[in-house]
Amino acid sequence: MAMSHDLQLFLGLLALASSLAIATDPTQLQDFCVADNTSNIFVNGFVCKDPNLVNENDFFFTGLNQAGNTANQLGSKVTPVFVTQLPGLNTLGLSLARIDFAPYGLIPPHTHPRASEILVVIQGTLAVGFVASNNPDNKLFTKVLNEGDVFVFPQGLIHFQFNTGNTNAVTISGLSSQNPGVITIANAVFGSKPPISPYILEKAFQLDEKTVEILQAKFWMNNN
Repeated sequence: MAMSHDLQLFLGLLALASSLAIATDPTQLQDFCVADNTSNIFVNGFVCKDPNLVNENDFFFTGLNQAGNTANQLGSKVTPVFVTQLPGLNTLGLSLARIDFAPYGLIPPHTHPRASEILVVIQGTLAVGFVASNNPDNKLFTKVLNEGDVFVFPQGLIHFQFNTGNTNAVTISGLSSQNPGVITIANAVFGSKPPISPYILEKAFQLDEKTVEILQAKFWMNNN
């Protein structure tokens, strides 16, 4: 039986609505849903705190004016303002992060599986970029940013930030999720627990077994 045009249109709109519904953070169904970090109930997100117990401090975070400690092997420090730091972000679909860079500090290639990121340079000069997906050609989009410049990284794509100067740099990032997540590529590949089979990594990265073992034995730090 042929499907009517109206039914085709309805099913198309339903599919679009469904794809949007599963691709973003939950939309609030009330004024707010402050995360109850004491709850033992596991849901996709966080359980709402009793509205009668909510106060202004649930929507407040302080300290983003304070520099992060960049004395580490990457020379960078992320100060997140996600739902775990600011419970009032629950269901709102946004968050922030301050990133401090020592001279020549790096945020290594990583992805945010649940968020796009928009970055503004507050101080210093950065080389930034992201890599498109395999189709087509893993194209690199890269730019040198100065104070006041803005750059956006699409959701899920591998990206990086590097301080090209001999002075400190500071950025602020906005992310389109209350809990964007981060997958640092080198950490995930060579620092997984338990480790990925060296044979798999040899073939994937065209490396010899000794090199893979050296990389797997390194300390892969988390600067969040």
